[in-house]
Amino acid sequence: MDLMTPESVGEPAEDVERAAAGDAETWNLLVERHHRRLRRMVSLRLDARLAGRVDPSDVLQEAYIDAYKQLPDYVREPKLPFFLWLRLVTGSRLARTHRFHLGAQQRTPVREVSLQRGPVPGASSAALAAHLMGAATRPSEAAVRAELRLRLQEALNSMEEIDREVLALRHFEQLTSREVAQELDISEAAAGKRYLRALARLKEILKQSPGGLGDWRP
Repeated sequence: MDLMTPESVGEPAEDVERAAAGDAETWNLLVERHHRRLRRMVSLRLDARLAGRVDPSDVLQEAYIDAYKQLPDYVREPKLPFFLWLRLVTGSRLARTHRFHLGAQQRTPVREVSLQRGPVPGASSAALAAHLMGAATRPSEAAVRAELRLRLQEALNSMEEIDREVLALRHFEQLTSREVAQELDISEAAAGKRYLRALARLKEILKQSPGGLGDWRP
């Protein structure tokens, strides 16, 4: 495989190289470009037991420090697109945050959505269901919302593992089809098809559930 250059993996080569040489302003611009998507990733994959104890902004701040230190190594051998590399560094920091606060309690009975192909923590079906609830136009009564959330979680659990991960990456983290393909080592066409299939499967399951939720839109 040919060695990538910073420019070939999504960022102007001169910007990445300037940042690696110590240009803090350029580094801040690179980070700002991807901050919103990285924050969504951390918010989605942060263990629910750390709510109120750990803020996604704190995780990101530490991740950016990690990435800045590792940037010269990345420039010498950029094997990933810059954003995916930055996401990987952020995921590693999030995993360390989980280990620090939870220790042996990291593993839970909650079924994980992530394929766990690397250091990025998985997103639980419960977390995905909660985020889907935020996008759904449903009655606000607590009992109704609790029932819908349970159905969403069950629907997610019934999907193939890779389809759930594609859904997490595309719908929640808003990665492009190309980025999802690179992250999961599948073709871009397969990534797009799996995303559409996951959305269709989710709606189908909900439509068949008691009470019917066929008008739900993700």
